[in-house]
Amino acid sequence: MVEFRLTEEQEELRRVAREFAQNEIAPVAAEHDQKSSFPWEVYQKAFEIGLINLTVPTEYGGGGLGCLDCCLIVEELAAGCAGIASSLMVNDLAITPILVAGTPEQKERFLKPFCSKLQMGSFCLSEAGAGSDVAAMTTTAKRDGDDYILNGSKMFITNGGVASLMTVFATRDRSLRHAGISGFIVPADLPGIRRGKKLDKMGQRASDTTEVIFEDVRVPRANLLGKEDEGFKIAMKTLDLSRPMIGALAVGLARAAMEAAINYAKERVTFGVPIAQHQAIQFMLADMDKEIAAARLLTWHAAWLIDQGFRATRESSIAKAFATDMAMRVTTDAVQIFGGYGYIKDFPVEKYMRDAKVLQIYEGTNQIQRLVIARHLFGKEYR
Repeated sequence: MVEFRLTEEQEELRRVAREFAQNEIAPVAAEHDQKSSFPWEVYQKAFEIGLINLTVPTEYGGGGLGCLDCCLIVEELAAGCAGIASSLMVNDLAITPILVAGTPEQKERFLKPFCSKLQMGSFCLSEAGAGSDVAAMTTTAKRDGDDYILNGSKMFITNGGVASLMTVFATRDRSLRHAGISGFIVPADLPGIRRGKKLDKMGQRASDTTEVIFEDVRVPRANLLGKEDEGFKIAMKTLDLSRPMIGALAVGLARAAMEAAINYAKERVTFGVPIAQHQAIQFMLADMDKEIAAARLLTWHAAWLIDQGFRATRESSIAKAFATDMAMRVTTDAVQIFGGYGYIKDFPVEKYMRDAKVLQIYEGTNQIQRLVIARHLFGKEYR
């Protein structure tokens, strides 16, 4: 039987996250956006009430939550600020490769200390010339006795400037493309790791994003994730698991934009009546509502499949692409409803619009999501 009701525990998770977003995130969101500053104080409070490291099993100090649980939380946090929510969410992205492919010893050695106090993690996959085409990465990992030596750089790394633990993907032979990539657990204080300057972004400015440079970084073989050359598979499985949370982030952001537009439409008067009484505005808001509802259901479905142990590559891509395209449309229409006021920073909708754009780009562009979906439609001969 299909069941759409949330459990009491899930409703409580959502309530806690919503109150945190309203009381701790939303009041400082504009300031951190303007200054492009990293809100450590917000993350410390999130850590204290268990809104970070959500997917890490409880035996290692994490929340032990499933994917759907995480989606409920992420939607609420994103309604407060998508940038702040992104850095919180990337902690789970960073440690998911360890959950996917780490040995019991690796989980004990890295996850327990990581979750014992507030720390940030980063997922180091993308490069300046290897984003959508991951197999084109140039960061290398060369065996040297019982170690690997990492050389290269990663670009657009969320939490890159503040992370204390990284999962890093590198190739032993560029000509092998997918087949030569391995994944590593890399403490960020190892000699040879440098952080590039913080990137000056259009949106999600409260989230730290940098280049990370590796110069003869010596990583013990004990930090190898899975087997050598399994890195591409590990990275793709990680993204399958994380993409529903991107969908949830998009839903939360779009919901905040719609709510702002509704409130404004009730107050703004043209031709003698609030614009909420004009059918053109009503239709725009109705379209927002139906698209947000559809995106939420697609996201929850993908998350449910993951929690049930099913492979959800197609469903995760559908949820991510649909929800993030929806968020761009909704936030753009919210600016339109605000008119000239929507284009200035005194009102929140211009920030929502800026924050929405990158959702169509990171964790696999929406063009890549469409390729993934198409390959499921046409089969292996089109891969």
